[in-house]
Amino acid sequence: MDLLLTHGYFLGDDSKEREIMKPYAPLGLLYLSSHLRARGFDVEIYDSTFGSRDELIRIIETERPANVGVYGNLMTRRNVLAIAAAARACGCRVILGGPEPANYPHEYFDAGADAIVNGEGEVALEALLRAQDFTSVPGIQYRACDVIVKNPAAALIPDLDAQPWPDRDRIDIDQYLNAWRARHGRGSVSVITARGCPYHCRWCSHSVYGKTHRRRSPAGVAEEVAWIAKRYQPEMLWMADDVFTIHPGWITKYAQEMQRRDLKIPFECITRADRMNRQMAETLAALGCFRVWIGSESGSQKILDAMQRGVRVDQVHEAVRLLREHGIETGMFLMWGYEGEELSDIEATVEHVKTCRPDMFLTTVSYPIKGTPYYEDVAPKLVRIGDWGASTDRDVRVAGRHSRRFYQFADQLLKSEVAGRVDEADTARRGLRESYAEVEA
Repeated sequence: MDLLLTHGYFLGDDSKEREIMKPYAPLGLLYLSSHLRARGFDVEIYDSTFGSRDELIRIIETERPANVGVYGNLMTRRNVLAIAAAARACGCRVILGGPEPANYPHEYFDAGADAIVNGEGEVALEALLRAQDFTSVPGIQYRACDVIVKNPAAALIPDLDAQPWPDRDRIDIDQYLNAWRARHGRGSVSVITARGCPYHCRWCSHSVYGKTHRRRSPAGVAEEVAWIAKRYQPEMLWMADDVFTIHPGWITKYAQEMQRRDLKIPFECITRADRMNRQMAETLAALGCFRVWIGSESGSQKILDAMQRGVRVDQVHEAVRLLREHGIETGMFLMWGYEGEELSDIEATVEHVKTCRPDMFLTTVSYPIKGTPYYEDVAPKLVRIGDWGASTDRDVRVAGRHSRRFYQFADQLLKSEVAGRVDEADTARRGLRESYAEVEA
């Protein structure tokens, strides 16, 4: 075996996701697999989502693949470190990729990594598997004589239509569909139509694709969707692009391709409010879109501008209104605690959500991801809680920020106001104001 591909996410370890139960296949690994196998490499995949770390390590110890490639992100750090160490102990060459390892090369090399792929993986990984040493391999980092060497970037794939579809049949997609159907009554499959996001939000990581946007052809995506519909018969799709509606002309052509194939599969997607208008809402409805998620983040224009979102609050209001008018549900992503946020900004966010009346909303407290401008902004104030290897970037505290209790009251206020529970909202508002002076150490 030339390469065993895996990732560090185990559903069995994630009690929160088991409650939600909306898992999706690791498309990044499946794209790597199809790319490499098309070029003659012997590649296997261990999909850890429904597996276990012990089982994965037993496979590595038994099969002894020449290379073990592990995808890592900030939430899977502990498992990736353990997998890397186990693979190295078995004499395998360890290659790491994904959005996190490139930001922490010292730590991952200490854990047993031989090379770290920076950014898009296909070209770099193919070159690495062919090379005798690392010196000429583009798009990687490696350590030589205790010095970390970062090679020039690999070229981005210019024509995504030339790439084979992800290797879905190399893993058990039915496990995902069955999990969805058991909990939600319908199964879902994810599809990617583009790579990258050209926008400049200061807290958002662009470590894999940079600030690029490359899109597949509408016909190519429609053909893949038709194959998925026939092969797996999902009740819905998740269009997993960062901004699905970024290009109106593309959406129109995609709708025509789907109509030509007499295909209409319900789906949900993510967009930005400034990429929504009446024509777009009509086209999405005709395509079968039943829910659009909008990165609203805040109801305060001051905070949106600080984030460099490039979106106005009134654009979010209008986007939600248009989608509702066309029978499409809306979800909102909201973020508390961005630098400079005050009580008035929280109140503005509450009023914003009450005005928009989305069908659902999710909140988080902002956390700095290494490699982003936001991380650099707050770096002097960062306090790590616990051991790096046993934590994530979400466990980092920003000194001087309001307390966790403060943001719990913000959540309670938002939910109570939206639900019209006046007494609960008053209690939450009092708690919010009383805890305003509490800050992180």
